[in-house]
Amino acid sequence: MLVLVANLGSTSFKYRLFEMTDDGAIDDIQNARCLAKGAVERIGDAQSKCTVEIGDWSNELTMSVPDHGVAVQACLDQLTDPENGAIEDASQVAAIGFKAVHGGRLSGVFVVDDQVLDAMAEMNAAAPAHNPPYIAAMKTLQARFPDLPLVAAFETDFHQTIPAARKEYAIPRQWADEFHIRKWGFHGASHRYIAFRSAEILGRQDARVISCHLGGSSSITAIENRQSVQTTMGMTPQTGLPQNNRVGDFDPFALPLILQRTGLSLDEALQELASKGGLLGLSNRSGDIRDVEQAASEGDSQSQLALDVFIEEIRRHLGGMLVALGGADAIVFTGGIGENDTLVRGRVCAGLEQLGIVVDPAANEGLRDRTNDLGEASFHAGDSKTQLWVIPTNEEVIVARQTLHALKHS
Repeated sequence: MLVLVANLGSTSFKYRLFEMTDDGAIDDIQNARCLAKGAVERIGDAQSKCTVEIGDWSNELTMSVPDHGVAVQACLDQLTDPENGAIEDASQVAAIGFKAVHGGRLSGVFVVDDQVLDAMAEMNAAAPAHNPPYIAAMKTLQARFPDLPLVAAFETDFHQTIPAARKEYAIPRQWADEFHIRKWGFHGASHRYIAFRSAEILGRQDARVISCHLGGSSSITAIENRQSVQTTMGMTPQTGLPQNNRVGDFDPFALPLILQRTGLSLDEALQELASKGGLLGLSNRSGDIRDVEQAASEGDSQSQLALDVFIEEIRRHLGGMLVALGGADAIVFTGGIGENDTLVRGRVCAGLEQLGIVVDPAANEGLRDRTNDLGEASFHAGDSKTQLWVIPTNEEVIVARQTLHALKHS
């Protein structure tokens, strides 16, 4: 069975096409073969860019793509290219699975219908950069491809197993009950993949694992028995660790002072916190960790501060995860920073020997030369009680498996 997995932005459509066995469980991450991947960028512009990779063949073309429905059609046209396509006909695609963000009262995996779209719309204020473009795209695709099932796999789903004492805010009960205000957690597909894959590597289904998804958007999750038991993101993806340009944890009672002193409206202040905060705000230079590290190495004090704050926040939350789990069998780094940034990995794990966490500096530095076919490698010392790993995540294969599971049980 063929499943197309979509990752949407307001002006982009990235996808992967998977060939799936239809008898596997959600955690059967091995029985999925990626046949093709591609993207449509600058949707709405007169000159949108469409790219595709199918085996050794790749293609890029420029065309007008006014909406996400046309983007999907362009994607299907490339996938069915007579000479190099991955499939013969678009009707072979069984469904499109979406890595959806926030469904509020709906947290799980659902075939998209009016109820799902309404639940997402209720959370527009909590996920303004994600939910509106997903809703618009889903409605467009429903109209253009009425016989093609759409499946929403919400990122909050993996965190439903977190105990109540770790997911409730100390707010009036009415707010929690009526407005669904709680610590929902995000990056669910990524942390779920790390949960399943680390269990395979360690040979233990009951392993205690701390998954550090560090990238443009970052979060940490404590995993036990392959289930989420604690995570850093809360009601929205804005909270927890500092992001590339998002504030992370922030005292809401500072907002009245900001509004009074700047003259900004509440919406304007929130927009600044969501787009000019994080590494960008701290460094006053860039939200890209590579730029920040480079500037810090050249003596820029603000960039050094940004780097230090980022690492200290990771370490602070890492400590909380260790307490929640009572120790860890493995700490896993994933995401663009987690997989590629030797300095961040080394500094996060430094000085934790008394906690049984011991880095092999040479293994950390030379990790790229030691990875397996999946890009995985360890960098813990021989006497470390906690294993340290880099495991590239694969959110798309999780969403593909969830999509197939939803179709079978709808």
